[in-house]
Amino acid sequence: MDASFDYLKPWILQRADPFVTKYGDYYYFTASVPEYDRIVLRRSETLTGLADAEERTLWTCHESGPMSKHIWAPEMHYVFGRYYIYFAGGEKDDVWKIRPYVLECTGQDPYEDPWIERGPMQCADNDEFSFRAFSLDATIFEDGGEHYYVWAEKVGVGKQISNLYIARMETACKLKTVQVLLTTPDYDWERIGFWVNEGPGVIKRGDNLYLTYSASETGADYCVGMLSAKSGTDLLDPLNWKKERHPVLQTDAKLGLYGPGHNSFVKDEDGRDIMVYHARTESKIEGDPLYNPNRHAFLMVVNWDGNDRPVFKYQ
Repeated sequence: MDASFDYLKPWILQRADPFVTKYGDYYYFTASVPEYDRIVLRRSETLTGLADAEERTLWTCHESGPMSKHIWAPEMHYVFGRYYIYFAGGEKDDVWKIRPYVLECTGQDPYEDPWIERGPMQCADNDEFSFRAFSLDATIFEDGGEHYYVWAEKVGVGKQISNLYIARMETACKLKTVQVLLTTPDYDWERIGFWVNEGPGVIKRGDNLYLTYSASETGADYCVGMLSAKSGTDLLDPLNWKKERHPVLQTDAKLGLYGPGHNSFVKDEDGRDIMVYHARTESKIEGDPLYNPNRHAFLMVVNWDGNDRPVFKYQ
C-alpha cells in the first residue's frame, strides 16, 4: 500500500458500514450510502485505489413493501459457489421493520454480471425467534469447513436491546441451526443512548478467532468491542467466546475522530491485516445522527501483540 497514505484522514467520504473483501485480482468495496436506497460496488486492483474507483449501482430499493426503505450495511461474500450480498432493509409503510435480505450474482464476476433477489434470509425450520424483529448487520465467516452467520437483532424490552446472535448456515440463504446469543450490552459503554451490540466483523490469526462489534448509539459514543474464541471449538457454545471488558477502539477527540465502528477486515497488497471502519470528523452532529451523511470510511493497520491478539490504534 502507498507509504504516503494518511490513515487519520477519511479514505472514502460519506460511506458508512464499509465492507471490503478481495477475490482474485480485485478488491471490492460496498457500504451504506447516505440515501439508504441502493446497493453499490467498487473494484480496484489496489486497496487504496478503491477510493477513486467507479461505483456501480447493483440494485435499487423497491417503490413499496419489503426492501423499500433503509437499505443498510451490505456485505459481499463468496459462499456455496456463488457471490452473495447480505443487507438489511425496511418498508416505506413501516420504516423500522428492518429484516435481512440476500442478493445473488448470476455469474462469477460480481462487478459485471447481473444480480437477482433471493428474498429474506431464512432461519432454521425449528427456530421460532430469528428475524421476527428488527434484524440487521449480518456477516459471515468460515471455520472448520462450516459457514457461520452472525447478526444483530433487537428484543422487545423497554427501548429494545440489540444483541448479537450466531447460527450455522445450511445454504447461502438459510440457517441450519437455531440462533445462539453471543453478546448482549452488558457494560456502560454499550448502553449510551441505546443498548446496542451490532456490526460484527471477524478476523483470524492462527487458531484464534476475533469478532469485533459496535456498541451504543451512532454518534460520538459509538465504539468497538470484541469477542474471541478458538478455531475448531464449538462456536455455537457461548461459553467458548470471551468478551472484552472495555472497548478496543473508541473516539479520540485529540485526533478529531469520533464514533468509530461497524468495521470489516481485509489484507492489503503487502499481506498486512487492515481494519476498514467508519468514523466521523466532527464532535457535534447536525440533526439525527442516523441521517447525517458524514460517516466516512477509514483504514487502519491491525498490529498484533505477542499473544496474537489484535491491537487497534490510530496511526
